[in-house]
Amino acid sequence: MVAMTCIDRLAQNENLMGRPFGRPAYFWSAWSLLNRRFFLAMPALSPLAMAAPLSGESSIRGMAGSSEIVITTTTRLAGAIHSLRWNEMEFIDSADHGRQLQSASSFDLAKPGPFWAECYNPTEAGSRRDGAGDRSTSRLHSIDFAKNKLSTRSTMAFWLNPGERSEGRPALNQTDLSRHHLEKKVAIGMLGLPHAIDYQVTFHVPPGERHTMGQFEALTGYMPSVFNRFLTWNRSTGKTAPLDDGPGEQTLPVIFTMREETHAMGIFTPENPQIPNGAPKASRPSYGRFRFLREKVVKWNCVFRVSDPAGIPSGAYSLRMFVAVGSLNQVTETLAALAKRT
Repeated sequence: MVAMTCIDRLAQNENLMGRPFGRPAYFWSAWSLLNRRFFLAMPALSPLAMAAPLSGESSIRGMAGSSEIVITTTTRLAGAIHSLRWNEMEFIDSADHGRQLQSASSFDLAKPGPFWAECYNPTEAGSRRDGAGDRSTSRLHSIDFAKNKLSTRSTMAFWLNPGERSEGRPALNQTDLSRHHLEKKVAIGMLGLPHAIDYQVTFHVPPGERHTMGQFEALTGYMPSVFNRFLTWNRSTGKTAPLDDGPGEQTLPVIFTMREETHAMGIFTPENPQIPNGAPKASRPSYGRFRFLREKVVKWNCVFRVSDPAGIPSGAYSLRMFVAVGSLNQVTETLAALAKRT
């Protein structure tokens, strides 16, 4: 077991960066214009958030058929997942601080009007300005990893820095670093299924912010463009069907596969989000797909939303998901087995 915390790092240290990755306008038009926005000044950062960066280097692995699934995190991404490999193939197109296997959230700030998600967008791996650099504006507070299991806790950076714009729309945050914490727990080969990755996330929405809508991208995966076939998977029938490019969300779990069907990745949640007492019922998770031709990358996500005109409460918003990795046959078999066991 390897465990590191910010307190460890403080004890060791007495002295205590254009659009680089592919969130083009049509992505946010399709996904984000569903909701609303407003401006809110953020409080000053805590001393812990300003501490020297904690090492986020880790690797976990588990056998899945004839090959291992290997997941890697980095300090550069504040402990977000930089790489997932299986059978000599990289499944994550990790560039700048946006194209990872990671989580993010967006909020409306309790004002009517068009919503643009990037304008108030805590993001696990870091900010747009972090670019291709080797540091993240997000802050990793703890990381534990051993064998096939990983857990992290971090404070998420805002995707936009104060004064920046997304498609002409200004950032609504006044600090680089949010007060929104993210916890994740990842385990390879759970429930006796070697091709299944158990992925649990908890978003901690801080007190003192007023929002009437929260949009939680519980998990997204940016993948190389060779995963060029999009499929839905129907839990009731166990069958797959072709899925068009969209872009946007729909109700069925999605699978991205290479044309040869030798490598594929699917996302599925059998559960409803867990939300704070007093919060309205969350939407059922939905599944998005996006193809960015210019950037040569594809993206899936699993999203849920909570809204209340009276304001959504602060606290923990959680979702358990499963990512399936293997050949297309192995992925569909794994999803079917998960559906029976969860």
